[in-house]
Amino acid sequence: MAKSLLVISRQAPWAGPGAREALDIVLAGGAFDLPLGLLFLDDGVFQLSVAQQPKAIQQKDLTANLKALPMFGVDDLFACGHSLAERGLNPKNLNLDVETLDSQGVRALIERYDQVITL
Repeated sequence: MAKSLLVISRQAPWAGPGAREALDIVLAGGAFDLPLGLLFLDDGVFQLSVAQQPKAIQQKDLTANLKALPMFGVDDLFACGHSLAERGLNPKNLNLDVETLDSQGVRALIERYDQVITL
């Protein structure tokens, strides 16, 4: 059986290549039916914001790629509730359906996976 993988995305979509690289890893893993999950943590939760304006800073919008995750079999999507609250994001108003976790839930989630990659 394949080992499970949790990718933790901690960068805002405009802060460098980390957000895109995390998404690429998840999409590739999903294409190969790898058991995986994606956790948005810290500034990574900004990827879930519906108010993004990537063209204003000459960046590519990740929203379409994020919405493609279920087509690649990636259904285990999570966000840290504390990170959302700190950044003023409402869990009910995100561009992706994610399960919101408290700090204890985040720790339990990390323990559940065989491998963890943080970007």
